[in-house]
Amino acid sequence: MSEEGFWDEPQEAQEVLKQTKAYKDRIQAYEGLIATHEELETMVAFIEEGDNTFADELVAGIIQLEAILEELKLSTLLKGEYDKNNAILSIHAGTGGLDAQDWAKMLLRMYTRWAETKGYRIKTIDLIQDPEAGIKSVTLLIEGENVYGFLKSEKGVHRLVRVSPFDNSGKRHTSFASVDIMPEINDDVNIEIKASDLKIDTFRASGAGGQHVNKTDSAVRITHLPTGIVVQCQNERSQHSNRETAMGLLKSKLVELKERENKEKIEDLQGEYSQIAWGSQIRSYVFNPYNLVKDHRTNAEVGNTQAVMDGDIDIFINEFLKVNLGQ
Repeated sequence: MSEEGFWDEPQEAQEVLKQTKAYKDRIQAYEGLIATHEELETMVAFIEEGDNTFADELVAGIIQLEAILEELKLSTLLKGEYDKNNAILSIHAGTGGLDAQDWAKMLLRMYTRWAETKGYRIKTIDLIQDPEAGIKSVTLLIEGENVYGFLKSEKGVHRLVRVSPFDNSGKRHTSFASVDIMPEINDDVNIEIKASDLKIDTFRASGAGGQHVNKTDSAVRITHLPTGIVVQCQNERSQHSNRETAMGLLKSKLVELKERENKEKIEDLQGEYSQIAWGSQIRSYVFNPYNLVKDHRTNAEVGNTQAVMDGDIDIFINEFLKVNLGQ
């Protein structure tokens, strides 16, 4: 703050507003639980008097209340340094051609639907679509309390088995896509990145944005030479904004990598950084010859594949957190 007591930068005000909203959301969630509990108690009273009108609604309400309580319980146990932060989610199509690109698009829809049901805000940072089908890659910023803490369980390779809509012979195909999750790093986190360690390229954006986007080299790609990390942004209006966003992505990746490798300094991170490790998928989604989504780390599985693709992935997130939090 300045000597006059006002914020020098709008960032500080935004952080205060964000924290205030987080507290309000917690209070509203608690008040919502109390209201739901009272409604269920009223239904129980009616049933005890012989009125079974609300029997089905009572059962559904109890199941929903238990799920909400479970999520709130897990959120209180998120103790990681960055668990409370927003999350940067990236999806990359892997081997499988059009099927893999279509699979990446399906995962994008799944996570978008999940975030929407939670009331989180979604911003597209980078999107590379294919003219034939699906997407090659996408990067989203998902904003909300504890988003990174919940979504970090999704990092890894996701495998799809189905009858390909692009194969007229009706054969089953296996497709892969990788999901990368990083915490959004605030500007007040000091991370020193040497300019000599960066390779910066500009190119013409291929995404939405009109004629201006396609006529100027506004898109930015940054390569961190010591680790091999590559980030890019093309959805902002100017090259400066894209470069700023890309640097934010790089900082987030370096912090996440440092945390995962338990390194003290960014300088200690060397060697190739690979997002996709084929053959080590964390989850399989089987649409044919049967319907099953199974997480290979926790053995959690769901037979309703349509519900999962509509964003109902809490069972996988919660089971992962239980295992890793020692529940």
